[in-house]
Amino acid sequence: MGFFESDIVQEEAKKLFSDYQELMKLGSDYGKFDREGKKMFIKKMESLMDRYKVFMKRFELSEDFQAKMTVEQLKTQLSQFGITPDQMFDQMNKTLIRMKDELDKTS
Repeated sequence: MGFFESDIVQEEAKKLFSDYQELMKLGSDYGKFDREGKKMFIKKMESLMDRYKVFMKRFELSEDFQAKMTVEQLKTQLSQFGITPDQMFDQMNKTLIRMKDELDKTS
């Protein structure tokens, strides 16, 4: 069975995409959230990022040709912006740290 034929992979991909879409929709109102709402949003983003890292690591470790091609396509797309997947995750993490720092300043 190919990597993408796995029910587990398909289910997780759908869930990640759905959760990401939901958080992006919520994020447009981030400035209107109270302190606790902002903390909850940041925690959900951290959790999603961790899940996404694990999901991507599975791609990297897979012997499946399509999975390897997907990783290479991601690397190629990100390289057009001058970054690697690790740098992308680092930037996402830095953004969340800045959001936390900003939240701490308002307490």
